[in-house]
Amino acid sequence: MDGSTTSSPARAGHKEAGRDGTAQNEAARNEAGRDEARHASAPSAAWGIVSGFSASLVGIGLARFAYTPLLPAIVDAHWFAPSVAAYLGAANLAGYLAGALAGRPLAARASNAVVLRAMMALASAAFFACAYPVSFAWFFAWRFLAGLAGGALMVLAAPAVLPLAPPARRGLAGGIIFTGVGVGIVLSGTLVPLWLRHGLGATWLGLGGLSLLLTAIAWKGWPEGDTRPVGPAAPVHRRAPAPPGRTLRALYAEYALNAAGWVPHMIFLVDFVAHGLGKGLQAGAAYWVLFGIGATVGPVLAGLLADKVGFAWALRLAFVLETFAVLAPALGWGEAWLVASSVVVGAFVTGTVPLVLGRVHELLAHHPARQGPAWRTATVGFALFQAVAAYGLSFLFSSNGHDYAQLFYLGAAAMALALLIDLTVAVGARGETRRAA
Repeated sequence: MDGSTTSSPARAGHKEAGRDGTAQNEAARNEAGRDEARHASAPSAAWGIVSGFSASLVGIGLARFAYTPLLPAIVDAHWFAPSVAAYLGAANLAGYLAGALAGRPLAARASNAVVLRAMMALASAAFFACAYPVSFAWFFAWRFLAGLAGGALMVLAAPAVLPLAPPARRGLAGGIIFTGVGVGIVLSGTLVPLWLRHGLGATWLGLGGLSLLLTAIAWKGWPEGDTRPVGPAAPVHRRAPAPPGRTLRALYAEYALNAAGWVPHMIFLVDFVAHGLGKGLQAGAAYWVLFGIGATVGPVLAGLLADKVGFAWALRLAFVLETFAVLAPALGWGEAWLVASSVVVGAFVTGTVPLVLGRVHELLAHHPARQGPAWRTATVGFALFQAVAAYGLSFLFSSNGHDYAQLFYLGAAAMALALLIDLTVAVGARGETRRAA
């Protein structure tokens, strides 16, 4: 009697536990099914990387850098005066700052996929609109919108598709994405002179058609929702050392000064060769192709250098090379130095990006949650200084009798200052470490 009484509740408990276990197993299967459905509906890693490559090609390689070989043609066609045309180049950099700031809020309201598609379409539309020089305000607005699209694409594209790649391949995947910038520069340097034979308006339309084609290729490659990284999560350090605040702030300043130092080449290189040296548009476009070749190989070479000597020393070497490369056109050392200047500056325009990103991750290795916000801060500072430098140098160019040398002197000074800041902070940090020991 007692045995039967006690066994009934036990059997009931076992049944209840069995039901709970069944429910948990069912929930786990449902969650696994949802994960599999999300994974099945997500684009492949290869397609996602192609989309990221296309976004950097359209948003930065074409929407920003195609204007440089077009600048002399715009002046020669009397669409705008030289000083006004330079301001239109600066409008794109101001838009880039706005896009870098607005990208995340826009994606929070809609989704990464929607915003990325819209920004690539906007960049394409800007090319078509610029085929018709209705007025300075019209052209300024569309160049600004092209920059806005580029800034948003730079902030959103790579983070959206890199998690699709396995961890061991993400470095290569990121390199492929940023190589799109260099490929866009090479394409603009080769296609623009060919299309200009058919007229300036036809060239803008050709760039718009190319961007629209790349937008269509990338359209289905964007993940529709939040992408979960493939592979194990990064370890969380419970007792992490304090982040190196002074070194990190110095890195922000160095990256921003780099952005300012590139402006003479980014906006004025082709015009300097074509008009300043009197070599003509074809020669100017040839130097722009060299700039683009450097930008294409820059991310890979910079990564290899960082693997050998570390991110900190790789950045210092970059600052030294950039200082002399930016200075070379002002010194008139000859064609060989101008070729080297174009290639070296082009290489570090794209190569510095992975170096600074790697340095951020290195400094915040024990604070992974702070790496993303730190990179956004660096990107916004970069965009701000580049826009300010573009407007400042455009104003200087229009008021100093079109003296190109002053532009390159100031660019080299910005690079040298970045190196000085880095070395000063590094020496101070070493002194603090010795005193603490």
